[in-house]
Amino acid sequence: MGTFSIWHWLIVLAIVILVFGTKKLRNLGGDLGGAIKNFKGSMAEGEKQADKEAASAELTAEEEDKTASQTPSRESHKT
Repeated sequence: MGTFSIWHWLIVLAIVILVFGTKKLRNLGGDLGGAIKNFKGSMAEGEKQADKEAASAELTAEEEDKTASQTPSRESHKT
């Protein structure tokens, strides 16, 4: 009485098809596929945006380092 055999799953599938019909199941599959496609697109878009933000933060840090190295320090002006 452990696992289900292939016959059990075929009977369950037949009952699901009888209850919902093939058209509803086809629409459900299409909707699920569309949702997965949109999710993947959003993830890719989010990664691109994160890369842009990281690159701009890196440029800002480099500019701050350049500015700090170009400004003379107070110790060199002491006499």
